[in-house]
Amino acid sequence: MSFSLHEMMETIRMVQVENLDIRTVTMGISLRNCADSDFEKMKQRVYEKITTYAKDLKETVEKAEKEFGIPIINKRISITPAAEILGNATKEQAVELAKTLDKAAVALGVDFIGGFSALVHKGVSKGDQTLLDALPEALSVTNRVCASVSVGTTRAGINMDAVRQMGIIMKEAAELTKDNNGMACAKLVVFCNPVEDNPFMAGAFHGSGEGEVVINVGVSGPGVVLNSLKRYPDADLGEVADIIKKTAFKITRAGELIGRVVAERLNVPFGIMDLSLAPTNAINDSVAEILEEIGLERVGTHGTIAALALMNDAVKKGGAMASSYVGGLSGAFIPVSEDNGMIRGIIDQSLTLSKLEAMTCVCSVGLDMIALTGDVTPATLSAIIADEAAIGMINKKTTAVRIIPVIGKKEGEMVEFGGLLGRAPVMGVNPYSSEKMIRRGGRIPAPLQSLIN
Repeated sequence: MSFSLHEMMETIRMVQVENLDIRTVTMGISLRNCADSDFEKMKQRVYEKITTYAKDLKETVEKAEKEFGIPIINKRISITPAAEILGNATKEQAVELAKTLDKAAVALGVDFIGGFSALVHKGVSKGDQTLLDALPEALSVTNRVCASVSVGTTRAGINMDAVRQMGIIMKEAAELTKDNNGMACAKLVVFCNPVEDNPFMAGAFHGSGEGEVVINVGVSGPGVVLNSLKRYPDADLGEVADIIKKTAFKITRAGELIGRVVAERLNVPFGIMDLSLAPTNAINDSVAEILEEIGLERVGTHGTIAALALMNDAVKKGGAMASSYVGGLSGAFIPVSEDNGMIRGIIDQSLTLSKLEAMTCVCSVGLDMIALTGDVTPATLSAIIADEAAIGMINKKTTAVRIIPVIGKKEGEMVEFGGLLGRAPVMGVNPYSSEKMIRRGGRIPAPLQSLIN
């Protein structure tokens, strides 16, 4: 892949003026050959394999960042879902494994390690249950470990017993980290239709269809798209889509160049480009502000879903033209705490929890980094997860829930998470109970769309 002088100058402008960055370079590592009936041996194998494969990751990424002049915000690792190697381990040993992963991340200088995960969309194995039991404590005693749980797929339906457990787990994790605004929940994602090559946290894991080791890249540029649109204030919506598509093409080209260089220097296969528009709290680096530039007075008003659908589709089309290996989630993220426009929409009462849920029908993922009142019940958390999983299951797309009950906080208060996680206004939930439905358990059957052979 080579760049023309014109492309180089455009990229320099995108970095200096429009907040273009490579959000993450993520190394995926298979741990399947680390399984051992002797837990201490397994733990040692895990630590040695991660620290061997990723020993040069941070240094190589930082050299590429300086050489090409494009900021690379995070260095991350994803691993085989940990439940798959726990075997007959106890809950206490699962927590020890999480601490081992955290220790490896610290030793390597990476920002996060994802994959303390379980795939339970059709049933819960012994290793899965051990991991689920360990989740609240594991996430509260580690800083860099991220977890995800798959509770549904289009092919399997939704495991409502697992959904019920996840509501309880989220509330317990929030309680254990109540002095830190429920930070454990910021590292936990509940999925429907998860993908195996997602480089973004907190949901990244190294899927069973992946190779031994791989480099996946997540690029982000809401500020670049916003600035492109500002140059064409009178364009019709077809032209708006074309502008976004061409801009996504340029962003993806820059990101894939970096990813392939890093992979080559580490002697590791290049995997995929995830071209999701992931916002930050920087000025003009907001997905919500793109929607407002399209023509909404405030994100959340009528027309929001149509504008988001237009943008999401255009991003995918532009990225697909720029790379042969687009993967991950690829589209638009709407994390409330990380997007100034989303925060403003909630404060101005234009954006509600119900509207956010509706928006997830047409964008990349789901309800993301949303702070909820501390008195929310586990059953309500489970019901929110079930609704989001149903959207993913029926629409054959990935949906996810990363919501944070903030103990002691009431609706309208502002909570600070810090760093990339930003800040969020606390949102209330529907006061009526879903307890009876959640208590029923069982499985919501796979929809007719699953019969596609």
